[in-house]
Amino acid sequence: MSTPQPPAPQAAPAWQAAPGPSYPGYTSPIPVVRTHLGHAVASEWTKIRSVRSTMWTLGVFVLLVVGIGLLTAVFVAANSDGALEGENPLSFGFFGLLLGSICVITLGVMTTASEYGTGMIRTTMVACPSRGRVLGAKALVFFLVAFTVTLVSSLLVALVDVALLTEARDPSTAEWLKGTVGVSLYIALLGLLSLAVGSVIRHSAGAITIMIGLVLAPLVIALFMFASSLEDLREALFEYSIPNQLGVFYSASLTETGPSGWDPLWIALGVTAAALGGAFALLEKRDV
Repeated sequence: MSTPQPPAPQAAPAWQAAPGPSYPGYTSPIPVVRTHLGHAVASEWTKIRSVRSTMWTLGVFVLLVVGIGLLTAVFVAANSDGALEGENPLSFGFFGLLLGSICVITLGVMTTASEYGTGMIRTTMVACPSRGRVLGAKALVFFLVAFTVTLVSSLLVALVDVALLTEARDPSTAEWLKGTVGVSLYIALLGLLSLAVGSVIRHSAGAITIMIGLVLAPLVIALFMFASSLEDLREALFEYSIPNQLGVFYSASLTETGPSGWDPLWIALGVTAAALGGAFALLEKRDV
C-alpha cells in the first residue's frame, strides 16, 4: 500500500518586493504600501467612533444644546407678553451651547490625553512613527466631528426657536450664519484647543481642569473685581471671556466694547493654532 504524499508547496504570489535590500531567489509575499495621512485619519476615525466615551459625551452635548435651547424658547414664548419685539430669536440657543461646550472640551482632551493614561500611545506611535502625522490626524478627525455635531444641533435649535418665537424679528442672513456656522466653528476650535492642551499636559483630569478654568475663571474673577483701580482689567476680562465671545455670535455681548462680528472666531483660530504648534513641537522632542 503506497504512502500518501504531502501536497506540493504552492509558489508565493508574484507581488512586487518591498524597496530596500533584496536577497537572491526570494520575493516577499507581503505587499508593502507607503502610508500617508489618509491612513492615519482612517485609524483615528475608527478610534473616535468605536470608543463609548465619545458616544456618551456627544450624546450629553446634543441633549444639553437641544434640550436647554428648546426649553428656553418654550418658556420665553409662554411668558413674553409682547416683550420679544426686536429680539434675535437665535440668541436663546446660547445657554445650551455654553454648557455643551464643556462636553466638547472633555472630548477634545480625551482624544489625546487618554492614550497617555492607558499607554495606548506607544502602540499608536509604533504603528505610525510620524508623530506629527498622528497629531494632525487626531486634530482633523476631532474638528470635523465636533463641527458637524454642533452645526446640526445649533441649526435644529435655531429653526425651532424661530418657529416658536413668532413675536421676535426675523434674523438676517448674516445672523443665521453667525448663529449656526460661526458658533459651530468656534465650539470646534475650542475643542481643538483642548486637544492640544491634552497633548501637552498628557493628563486627562489636569487638562480638563485647565480648560474649564479658561472658560469660566475670567468671567467669575471679573464679577468680584470691585476696586476702581482694577476697572480696566475687569473690563478686559469681561470682553475676552469665552462666554462673552460666544454671546457675540448672537449679538448678545456683555459689554459695548471688545470683540464684535466675527472677531471671536479669529481670536480662537489664532490661540488654537499657537497651542497646536506648541503641541507639535513638544511631541517631537519628548518621549512617549
